[in-house]
Amino acid sequence: MQRKKVFISSVQSEFAAERQLLFDYLTSDALLGKFFEPFIFENVPALNVKPSSVFLNEVENCDIYLGILGQNYGFEDSNGISPTEKEFDVATSQNKIRFVYVKQVEKRDSKEKLFLLKTKSVIVHKSFVTPEQLKTAVYASLVNYLLENEFVRTTPFDATLHLEATIADLNENKIRDFTEIAQRKRNFPFDKDADIVNILTHLNLIKENRVTNAALLLFADSPQRFFITSEVKCAHFHGTSVSKPIPSYQVYKGDVFEMIEQAVDFVLSKINLYVGDRSKNVTVDVEYEIPKQVVTEAIVNAVAHRDYTSNGSVQVMLFADRFEVSNPGNFPHELTVEQLYTTHRSLPANPLLANALYLIGTIEQMGTGTEEMTKQCLAKGLGKPEFSPHYGFKTVIRRQQQITQQVTQQVTQQVTQQVKELLKILDGEMNRAEIQGVLKLNDRENFRRNYIQPALKLEFIELVYPDNPSHPRQKYRLTEKGKELSSSLLK
Repeated sequence: MQRKKVFISSVQSEFAAERQLLFDYLTSDALLGKFFEPFIFENVPALNVKPSSVFLNEVENCDIYLGILGQNYGFEDSNGISPTEKEFDVATSQNKIRFVYVKQVEKRDSKEKLFLLKTKSVIVHKSFVTPEQLKTAVYASLVNYLLENEFVRTTPFDATLHLEATIADLNENKIRDFTEIAQRKRNFPFDKDADIVNILTHLNLIKENRVTNAALLLFADSPQRFFITSEVKCAHFHGTSVSKPIPSYQVYKGDVFEMIEQAVDFVLSKINLYVGDRSKNVTVDVEYEIPKQVVTEAIVNAVAHRDYTSNGSVQVMLFADRFEVSNPGNFPHELTVEQLYTTHRSLPANPLLANALYLIGTIEQMGTGTEEMTKQCLAKGLGKPEFSPHYGFKTVIRRQQQITQQVTQQVTQQVTQQVKELLKILDGEMNRAEIQGVLKLNDRENFRRNYIQPALKLEFIELVYPDNPSHPRQKYRLTEKGKELSSSLLK
């Protein structure tokens, strides 16, 4: 964030040491220096303008007015008003944040007493005697300002109340759909018809009419209104390195559930799919080269544990030899990479998000996700997942060498892998839902764009009701051309 400008106002001759002390302190302190930029007139270079105009211009441009009052009223202009009082008046007229510190003295100028009463009528004073006490009081005021405005947090990001959003920014249907799934999956104590406020309160997502950041990420119509970098960027490269132009690139937005679902579908639509036959069972076995649970877990971890205050985004990249997921998040210092391969303590960066994902079954059990990923990858012959906690967090899943060779060959052919997958499983006449169910794809738009439309264009499939594409009972079936290729692929 841009640093807040702090204007330090006082009679210069009386508080020369204190002014320089505060300037140096606010400039050098590890915390305050990150958030505040102090101004004192002593550090202004020589200018061909009236000092008063410089003062007032800086007050107008500041975010916080910091006034120090003591014994002397100071120089008076033709109207009998000192620069310090003028600065306070400008800060008040423009509704600036104002902090006033009053030094305890035995005697005080009469006009300074009146000025002190004037300031006391609108804001609370802080008193001090020594410069160190002043520094401590200023520190307390500025830290409290940071906490109140949530520039720094004592709670996790997702549990922090948003400064502007209210319950009206949430989608009630999303909340009810979530509740229905959570009740079925985890015996959630509310049903879909329960009072929305009670549901959100139980999930720790609301306080009075204010909602947490997690509530917006989970249930807002457009969370990106509040968190612009809440997105998942997906890219598919035919080779083993990043190269342009990118053959396939998508940026997914929406709530966390939608982003996860779309990103998982993106990866599943690009990797190899093995389809069994019906010789032993009516149900066709479908198996991906990288288990779907591994793909899902990697993406869920990135979305759930990322740093949503970062300008970065979650990135999902698929190469010929590996699958990578990275996010702008900090690795918990209580854990080591080695512990991720076994059952470990659950230390989610965004615990409310993680809890919601657990309640609907996206996360099966806290603290076991990476261990299960490891087991499935080893069982599939992919080797252990590679976790890198540097510059964010990255998960890498290696693809088998023979699969890499197949992918390299397939990308040069006219028929895409997605169309081949469709032809392998299309049996008789099937509707959209049935096909998506077999392929385990949730994203309807991805299914239409990458599977149905190319297969129709290449005349491998046809509509059962060709004269009415939007027919409510529309189904798809293989053409003779499609049957021939399907037979060849299954062999």
